[in-house]
Amino acid sequence: MTNLKNKVAVVFAASGEIAGAVARSFSEHGTKLYLTARNFDAVKLLAKELNESGGNVAAAQVDALNETEIDDFLRKVIADNGKLDIVFNGIGANYEEMGGRPPTTIATFEQFMAPIEKICGSQFLTSRIAARYMIETKSEGAILLLTAQLSKCKFPNVAGITAASAAIEGLTRVMAAEWGVNGIKVTCICAGALMETERISGFISDTAKKYGIPEEQIIAQYKSFDIIKTDLTLKQVGETAAFLASENGIVFNSHIVDVDCGKMNVL
Repeated sequence: MTNLKNKVAVVFAASGEIAGAVARSFSEHGTKLYLTARNFDAVKLLAKELNESGGNVAAAQVDALNETEIDDFLRKVIADNGKLDIVFNGIGANYEEMGGRPPTTIATFEQFMAPIEKICGSQFLTSRIAARYMIETKSEGAILLLTAQLSKCKFPNVAGITAASAAIEGLTRVMAAEWGVNGIKVTCICAGALMETERISGFISDTAKKYGIPEEQIIAQYKSFDIIKTDLTLKQVGETAAFLASENGIVFNSHIVDVDCGKMNVL
């Protein structure tokens, strides 16, 4: 488990469950790891856990939507290490935070733009600043983005989040084309629904209560398009990220990598 030995990695929005899983895999594979989030207590706790397991992990409070904070932090990482090898941004948003799930005819412009500004905007900021430092230090690193499979599905009442998810995929391809000349690979993980996360389990529970539908029925709908009847795990997402960030991950440069064990309804 040393695919990333001697690599310097930064995980933004590391207080989230997916980002936490990626951080664990990065640490297990040997990176010198920096965890950041607005919730400093959460990343400090995760850093303590990983260090107790033999990791080399530091935590810091950084808002992944604040360009100055991102820049200041990455400059410090470069000053301490002389390079930046890997950046992953695990930022996400729940429906309530984005104003619920109003029909597109009713949604306000602000509700539509909120996930685009937060989710895609944050990926834009962390990626472009990281790339500048990678170019400056000739790090030839890996930038990993995260999107949701809403980008490839047809669900009602989620126009803003769906547009944001698709925009991140387009952004990935553009940045890979621009920075490839500097040896920087840019790849996007497109994760399917993770039943073990609080976000998905909470959504299922809330929907069941709201519409008087058994939770088992909603779960069955989620699973009805599975090609292989197995649940995607956070560990699998983390290990996929570690592979994509490794030297062998270059074969997926510029691609959107579906991490879902196979879905019949995903394009």
